[in-house]
Amino acid sequence: MTSNLETTTQVSQITINAPIQQVWDTLTAEGEVQPFFFGSVMHTTKFAPGAPIRMRTPNGKYTGVVGEVLELDPPYKYSMTFKFTNFDDAVCMVTHELREVDGGTEYTLTSEGVPVGTKTEKNMAGGGKIITTTLKSCIETGKPTMIARIIMLTGKLPFLAPKQSLSVNWPMEKRIEMK
Repeated sequence: MTSNLETTTQVSQITINAPIQQVWDTLTAEGEVQPFFFGSVMHTTKFAPGAPIRMRTPNGKYTGVVGEVLELDPPYKYSMTFKFTNFDDAVCMVTHELREVDGGTEYTLTSEGVPVGTKTEKNMAGGGKIITTTLKSCIETGKPTMIARIIMLTGKLPFLAPKQSLSVNWPMEKRIEMK
């Protein structure tokens, strides 16, 4: 991939009726199934700038997303590089921002440097809204949205995951560079 690709920025935002610390703790939970991240489990060596992040299936066999923590300011913000393992698209950046507002916490999910015309762009376009609404639902009701439950169900069918997404291909020490 070349660095002169046309890119876009995608933003999804929602207000969650919960304290900022509760939203932060839910958003950054490691080792737990995260329905708002399509049933993935976040793995990292240490949640700190420079550390790798992997979003894996609950059994750890497949890795859907890889990246590295870029910035961390609890409980307000974290940014990471982001790459889907099943696409050969360029790496982009995802930022999660929280802000206390009347009635709870404003959550903003921003994806930057998303390569235009790619499978990554297509998946992230709909994914942002699903992530924000499902995070809200999980925190406020204790249950994911119906669409998230359907996505999680289909994600548990191993024959749908490509071999290139096997976790053995994405060890924690493998660096994911922005181009």
